Amino acid sequence: MKNSRLAALFAYMKGSRLEYLAAILATMVATFFALLDPLIIRATVDYVLAGKPLEAPARVVALVESLGGRTLLSRNLWIAGLALVGVNAFGGLFLYLRGRLSSSAAEKTAERLRNRLYVHLLDLPYAYHLKTDTGDLMQRTTSDVETIRRFLATQFVEMGRAIFMVALSSAIMFSLDPGMALVSMVLIPAVLTYSYFYFGKIQRTFLKVDEAESRMTSVLQENLSGIRVVRAFAREEHEMGRFDEKNRDYTKTTVGMIDLFGWYWSVSGLICFAQILIVLVVGGYGAATGRFSLGTMVVFFAYTGRLLWPVRDMGRILTELGKTFVAVKRTGEILHEADEFSGMGSLEPEVTGNIEFRRVSLEYEPGKPVLSDVSLTVRPGETIAILGKTGSGKSSLMHLLVRLYEPTSGTILFDGIDARSISKRWLRDRVSIVLQEPFLFSKTLKENLMVAKPDAMDEELDEAVRTSALHKVISTFEKGYETPVGEEGVTLSGGQRQRVAIARSLLKKAPVLILDDSLSAVDTETDARIRAALSERRDGCTTFVIAHRISTLAEADRIVVLDRGRIVQQGTHEELLVQDGLYRRIWELQGGIEGIGGDIDYVDEKVV
Repeated sequence: MKNSRLAALFAYMKGSRLEYLAAILATMVATFFALLDPLIIRATVDYVLAGKPLEAPARVVALVESLGGRTLLSRNLWIAGLALVGVNAFGGLFLYLRGRLSSSAAEKTAERLRNRLYVHLLDLPYAYHLKTDTGDLMQRTTSDVETIRRFLATQFVEMGRAIFMVALSSAIMFSLDPGMALVSMVLIPAVLTYSYFYFGKIQRTFLKVDEAESRMTSVLQENLSGIRVVRAFAREEHEMGRFDEKNRDYTKTTVGMIDLFGWYWSVSGLICFAQILIVLVVGGYGAATGRFSLGTMVVFFAYTGRLLWPVRDMGRILTELGKTFVAVKRTGEILHEADEFSGMGSLEPEVTGNIEFRRVSLEYEPGKPVLSDVSLTVRPGETIAILGKTGSGKSSLMHLLVRLYEPTSGTILFDGIDARSISKRWLRDRVSIVLQEPFLFSKTLKENLMVAKPDAMDEELDEAVRTSALHKVISTFEKGYETPVGEEGVTLSGGQRQRVAIARSLLKKAPVLILDDSLSAVDTETDARIRAALSERRDGCTTFVIAHRISTLAEADRIVVLDRGRIVQQGTHEELLVQDGLYRRIWELQGGIEGIGGDIDYVDEKVV
């Protein structure tokens, strides 16, 4: 499992791997310079001050002697100081390069990952979004990506630095005195063992923290989106209680993770200081008895610190790696979901509006049919009205047309071609749907309209607006088309939002138009004006109208009545009125075509 997450993390780095490699190389050079400090101090103490032979590679000894040797250095101690400054200056330069390269690479990696997640989320099936918590998806595409970015920007190259520091320090210490080197490492296995068990614990704890934050974010997102409902039903106190519960749960799990941090740093710190104390006692004794020089003792003391702190720091690195593994798993769960375009049709035929439903059935859950054996043929340019009680399958039938769902059985044909063999994007570009609850973006009115056709001319925009009876409404706005509509169109009334959605769909000029109860929020007079305008400019467009008002349905070429997922009646308004069936009973309840208009949702099923 961990190997697969490492592989996924490595895959995320694609496109920036050379930068990461350069950052690691810069880290290695900076580490090399950092390890020269104790050696320079040792040479100064033993060679320059104590007069002992210079213990260094032959080339280094020859170079020092050619420049003046001990005599020059003892008279000019500032040279040793200058060497220390120079070494640290070079080390600092490469540390800067490391930080610059790793940060740049991590930012680019995070940018690509965010884009990849967003694009993939847009391509996932409609059913996936219905069953998945929006707040959780937001958490995964923001907070989890940020966790990955932080690890790659700092801990990834720091891990390389720790490994190189331990390897090089150990090699130098063993070359100086193997026995003392072993003494300097006697407690390191204890630190590594503690870090390993800590890694497993922190990974599980961080998953709980991440999930708790996700639940809290979901409540926040849900309440901000539904603020009008919360206010309308005076549910502020109840929703505050819900948020407080999730907030307390998140705080509790976060505090638990902080406690783990505290235990790790305190216990590992105690072990590290015990190791330094051992080196100080044993090394001091060795220097005092002449086993090795004072300079060598200084080197061991300094290198022990350089050896211990990277080992101890591995706990922090493993902590961040544990968090990153959780984040990689959560982002990977999205990316591993099959998008709705994989393995689907690729045909791009001409769509004229000739549509046939051939024994179509649909089940959202096995054994619970929503549509059963629906057969219907629609000619190009025909207007089909659909009527039925709530839950009869009206919207589901239309969702099949735009392939938000696929039939459980049966076939839908466009101009004689199976819809499943047609490219989804191609088909959706030729089927325009207006929902009862249209979604508007937090943009201007014009920007929302032009979502359907970004290159629309002003004349096309004006025609669509007039057809949807929106022109007079826009003329009352101070900024006209540039009026901001607010998040989800909150500044507009329900009827105005529906008319904006209708105008947007008309601008698309698709050969198939679906009005899914999209006139329910407008008054009867406006409904009539829109229907008259649509009738005048149909241009051969095949239109499906779902409505509850008989007045809206009566002018259709054909009316289809659904009940419990089956077609129980179809025909013209006049033909259905003479039949004893659901359509006639609803017409009578609504008081005839000239009556007040009603809504089937409120009709008692025993009556109809």
